[in-house]
Amino acid sequence: MQEPVGTKGLIFNEPLLWEKGAKGRCGFSIPRRDVDAFPVDEAIHGDGPDFPDLGESDVVRHFTRLSQWNFSVDSGMYPLGSCTMKYNPKTNERQAALPGFAGAHPLLPTELSQGVLQMMYELERYLGEITGLSAVTLQPAAGAQGELTGMLIFYAYHQTQGRKRSKIIIPDTAHGTNPASATLCSYKSVPVKSDENGVLAPADVAAVMDDDTAGIMVTNPNTLGLFEDNIREVAEIVHDHGGLVYADGANMNAVMGIVNMADSGVDVLHLNLHKTFATPHGGGGPGSGPVCVTPELEHFLPTPRVIEKDGAYFLSENYPDSVGKIHAFYGNFGVQIKAYSYIRSMGADGLKMASQLAVLNANYIKASLKDTYYLPYDRPCMHECVFNDKFLSDFKVSTLDVAKRLMEYGFHPPTIYFPLVVAGAIMIEPTETECKQDIDMFIDAMKSIAQEARENPELLHEAPTTPKVRRLDEITAARKPCLCG
Repeated sequence: MQEPVGTKGLIFNEPLLWEKGAKGRCGFSIPRRDVDAFPVDEAIHGDGPDFPDLGESDVVRHFTRLSQWNFSVDSGMYPLGSCTMKYNPKTNERQAALPGFAGAHPLLPTELSQGVLQMMYELERYLGEITGLSAVTLQPAAGAQGELTGMLIFYAYHQTQGRKRSKIIIPDTAHGTNPASATLCSYKSVPVKSDENGVLAPADVAAVMDDDTAGIMVTNPNTLGLFEDNIREVAEIVHDHGGLVYADGANMNAVMGIVNMADSGVDVLHLNLHKTFATPHGGGGPGSGPVCVTPELEHFLPTPRVIEKDGAYFLSENYPDSVGKIHAFYGNFGVQIKAYSYIRSMGADGLKMASQLAVLNANYIKASLKDTYYLPYDRPCMHECVFNDKFLSDFKVSTLDVAKRLMEYGFHPPTIYFPLVVAGAIMIEPTETECKQDIDMFIDAMKSIAQEARENPELLHEAPTTPKVRRLDEITAARKPCLCG
């Protein structure tokens, strides 16, 4: 790679706000009082709040400098596998900031909330059409809470059938929160290993599926970035024993507009609006994890639910079999607006193309790097591809070393050491929003690092040396964490 994206640049040190400024500085002019000053008893207010005296430039420079310490999807490529860190279109932020939305209070009466309720109602219809599962709730605050909601629906369904089931099948390629969500609903997780192709084998599912098992939680595409080819046969096995199929839809960015999840045999599915539908992720959140179900399971969805009658929209609690409320009010509304804006902006053809480009980009990286990094499953992938450090082990270079060195080339590292199915995993998801030019620079950087591993491994062991924060002592941090605040 001739010229890395990363550079040493100019990085400012920045003290705390209380260490800046000087007595008497002020960042704005307070309007002249129209009432007389009145002394307040110091016994009541004490010495007053501990606010530093700062000018406007002090405040602006402080937060600007802190922002320069961070890397974001607005800064560059963020190839975190499993996380889908795609670019967030700024038009979505504009719609969420419209006064009618931003100023809406959840306790407003129905007649003053028609636009808000209509947006929620239509978003549910869109998500139902995209997934093939027509009944939707927007309440869950993120993917993990969507999983929990799905397991509550499993429990309620079997209870109404007069069955008490105690187990859930969870493949080794599922997301890590799946077994936790099942445990919260008193289910015992039954692990199933993926086969030599990285997917579920129907025979392995049949071997553990019985009349005491509530169903299966499948991540599809799975965490290896592979589509579960046998999903219909697996679903038939589960259904034949009276069980349900839950699909972790965190990876819908690969199949949105292409795969009908209901036709795959899925009964319950959660979505991550902060992944597939381009709302901010992580620190830019909060998230949103809607749950979609078949019509047969609709009456178990959380309440209240948005209903439409004669062109008007209402919130209804009239669902006696509902699992109840699982989030304050009606979900993270601001996130829902951004997802609604994204869907309306893209349209059906645009959403499908997003999936196709995400898969194309991932396969391009896979084909470009498979001779440089070991590829455990050399087959067409979906939205992400998984390598490991096997080719570098002779030089005493690890996956962590590669990730640390990549920072000096100007790229956020990909997900590492996950999924656990692959030892030393390097999990790369470029998403559809990265252009070929940027992906080629990433590929060149990864190849350059592999060459450095062969010629000068100590360079990788010491990396990074140029960013604001150097390599941390992760072993001591894990064994002797400082938890004092």
